[in-house]
Amino acid sequence: MKNRMNVAKVAPALYQSIQALDAAVDAAGLEPRLLHLLKIRSSQINGCSYCTDLHIRDAHQDGMDMQTLYMTSAWRESPCFYERDRAVLEWTEHLTQIAVLGVPDALYERVKALFSEEEIAKLIVAVGMINLWNRIGVSTQLIHPRKP
Repeated sequence: MKNRMNVAKVAPALYQSIQALDAAVDAAGLEPRLLHLLKIRSSQINGCSYCTDLHIRDAHQDGMDMQTLYMTSAWRESPCFYERDRAVLEWTEHLTQIAVLGVPDALYERVKALFSEEEIAKLIVAVGMINLWNRIGVSTQLIHPRKP
């Protein structure tokens, strides 16, 4: 696989804006565990190996255990996740695949029972942000940091 292009070099002003929004999302006050889980799950769904690897490493460095990280793609069947984790993972799946899954009222009500409106707004932006990074990574064939 060869990197097709470098968005940061080709469109530096836009890339800097993306980085600024990403920094704002990270500083918005969402629980780090939840932010890690949504970044990992969205990256898995979108098939972005670069982002999946990056966010699993970041989560592990922040103290998340590897069993939980390995089980993120099978969260429904795994005992590794708390109620808020599960709500964020399902929310992430629906927002990442919004054209197919939509956002049913029942899901919104489950999320609303566990999160404030402000937290939900931050989750929406966080999922949108990682989806943007995934689209950059996949479309440009961002080179994976490690080789086999």
